[in-house]
Amino acid sequence: MKSGFCTLWGRPNTGKSTLLNALLGRKHVITSPRPQTTRHRIAGVLHGGDEFQIVFLDTPGIHEPQHKLGETLVKNARSALADIECVVFVADASDAPHDDDKRAADLLAKTKVPVILALNKADVTPDINIVRPQFEALRNFDATVYISALRGEGLSELKREIIARLPEGEPYFPPDMLGDRSPEFHIEELIREQAFLQLRAEIPHSSTVSVEQMAPRNNGTMYIEAIFYIERESQKKIVIGEGGARIREIGAKARTEIEAWLGRPVFLELRVKVRDKWRENEMWLARFGISEKS
Repeated sequence: MKSGFCTLWGRPNTGKSTLLNALLGRKHVITSPRPQTTRHRIAGVLHGGDEFQIVFLDTPGIHEPQHKLGETLVKNARSALADIECVVFVADASDAPHDDDKRAADLLAKTKVPVILALNKADVTPDINIVRPQFEALRNFDATVYISALRGEGLSELKREIIARLPEGEPYFPPDMLGDRSPEFHIEELIREQAFLQLRAEIPHSSTVSVEQMAPRNNGTMYIEAIFYIERESQKKIVIGEGGARIREIGAKARTEIEAWLGRPVFLELRVKVRDKWRENEMWLARFGISEKS
């Protein structure tokens, strides 16, 4: 039996969360085409019977912070480098390395565990042999694997490379445990995902969600009360939409995702509130559960 923790690492929007979902074979974390969708260090457990258990840690993308929230996201990512067995450096092979790729590589300078380079989007890269040495020049990697997280290609080879570097040991989580987050957290994330998919400009990045109440009803429906927070009063009209159309659409699509995740009908009450400049306020970052313990 082999078991251990493996951190998914890299700049924003390289496909780390999509890769985690593909490796686990289920939707465990939210995804969107927008960078910095992931805000937390989130564990997802891959059970391999009596052969292996890999605890993957999804992380926010490494970038140059522009506000207190950005600083917190990078801190959250760095907290996932402690007490692990390996790192998978996820790179977007459809483009040359960015400054944030170098920044992500530099933050691994003191990392003693094996680092595997996963060149994602290999299926849409015209000549991967050109970009491969450019990424491999960022640091010394223990292996390089071509993958497509979206199409599920190369994942068996990636898992083999990870398992080969795990120590022998007992599993960390029981077979029925899939992650380390509460149902409320996942529901907040599913609502926030719709903000990233349906809203434009800066609003998705300046929004967050808090589940205030969650209780089963006698008819088998789960009642959920959630608040959609934004930073400025001027954003409220956009989020609500004409006659409440936009917030209803966000709620309806989020409810569909939540029902699939919970496996039961849901009544979702979603309200919008303004919390001025919350991204620059350490108290509200902690209140919203975004600040992680190192």
